[in-house]
Amino acid sequence: MKLISHLSVLLTAGQLALHVAAQPAPPAPAASRFAIPATDEGLPGAGPIRRADWFQKLWVERRSAFAQRLGTDQNAVVFLGDSITQGWGDSLGKHFPGMKLANRGISGDTTRGVLIRLQDDVLALHPTAAVLLIGTNDLEENADPEIIAANLKLILAALKQHNPKMPIVLCQVFPSSESKQRPADKIKKLNALYAAAVKGDPQITLIETWTLFADAQGDAKLAEFPDLLHPNEAGYEKWADALHPIFATLGFLDTERDDFTIENDFVSLFNGSNLTGWGYRTNNFDGKTMSSDGRYVAKNGRLIVTTPPEGRKISQLWTTREFPKNFILKLEFRATPNADSGVFIRQPQLQCRDYPLAGPYKQLKNYVPQDWNEMVVAVTNNVAYCTCNGEVLEAALKLPATGPIGLEGDRGQMEYRRIRLMELP
Repeated sequence: MKLISHLSVLLTAGQLALHVAAQPAPPAPAASRFAIPATDEGLPGAGPIRRADWFQKLWVERRSAFAQRLGTDQNAVVFLGDSITQGWGDSLGKHFPGMKLANRGISGDTTRGVLIRLQDDVLALHPTAAVLLIGTNDLEENADPEIIAANLKLILAALKQHNPKMPIVLCQVFPSSESKQRPADKIKKLNALYAAAVKGDPQITLIETWTLFADAQGDAKLAEFPDLLHPNEAGYEKWADALHPIFATLGFLDTERDDFTIENDFVSLFNGSNLTGWGYRTNNFDGKTMSSDGRYVAKNGRLIVTTPPEGRKISQLWTTREFPKNFILKLEFRATPNADSGVFIRQPQLQCRDYPLAGPYKQLKNYVPQDWNEMVVAVTNNVAYCTCNGEVLEAALKLPATGPIGLEGDRGQMEYRRIRLMELP
């Protein structure tokens, strides 16, 4: 009896073992699917993938949190990058009110790391636009700029393949310091390669953020980067200001028509809705919201000189009428970092730029970077007196007897609004 009982127990245990073995393995914890692969074998791109314990832990935590927001963050404008992007955190939205945003930055990430997580963290959101800042950690890991730029091309190709119409905003790698293993010469070389990679691509807008933040030696400024790597609130504010005009042109911000009321005796030269009254030398764009080449765009009260995909391209838009009398011309302009434009007065050009970076009037005290500034030109007896926010640009600019008003495009994006003129006796 005892033998039979013992055999029965063994049989039951064996059947239980067989039953357990036959069952499918329980699913792995959700976090494990976001773990960094143990080796580089079969992974896209080249160069460094960080695997330090702190980074692996953060990688899983951040990506698991991203997955929890997959539904909530659908169709957002996605910010993609490393600690600089992550550090913006939940305060990102206060800089861009009304925009749906998703922060997909992971501290310590590299271009190759972004490649690995691009599908789950970004493409799965079906973003309406992507803002990319990445590459500084690759430099710390001694990756060659050419390797980093090659990874960037793969990232951009994947974004473009996912949605050929989705705007992509590429920010230059921010300045840092040689003490952070990120010397200025390597950052400048990397940014040059980035610019070359996107040259001629109208889907991608390149913003000169390195120029915006770099000091005379090409390093980060302590006032904006206390550790010479990460921006403080003032640094983030400047980055937001640089992005704002681009988001406005893309239709995410400044979507309401400017409600400015023109002064008595002034006549508007731009109706705010289309390019009527403006054209190239051989044609006009009456009734059209865009020039034939897409360089000049009328949107919500703004006449926009768009960022040229070529990097730099000179274009000139002119009024279809001339102004032989004495007059006062008033307008407002807003420039992206280091933008280069100009206002033609009959024929001579008055430089209209992001003055602190692009010059020539670098000592202006009242100029507001990446915000609206007022230009006033008073013409008397073929001599123009020109000011910006009340400060003199040119005290006696000589002009011909007659001619149109023109707007030049060269580098970066420039917006004009409230363009109006009063003829004098």
